[in-house]
Amino acid sequence: MADLIKEVVENVVEGVLKEILKKTTGRSTTRRGKRQTRSETTGRFVKKTSRPRKPAKKQTSRRRTAAKRSRQRSR
Repeated sequence: MADLIKEVVENVVEGVLKEILKKTTGRSTTRRGKRQTRSETTGRFVKKTSRPRKPAKKQTSRRRTAAKRSRQRSR
């Protein structure tokens, strides 16, 4: 009798552990699919051509605000 109860408990615990482990593995955030444009003539999806990247803008020095200048003067 005790052996039967032990076996039932083991089976239940084993099943629960399997289910928990199955749910936790391989879970990641869902990615949104990007919208695809269709060809106007054939109606099939068209691969987008990569546009050349614009060069980075040159950094310019910014003038200090009046508050920053007065704070610097007081030091």
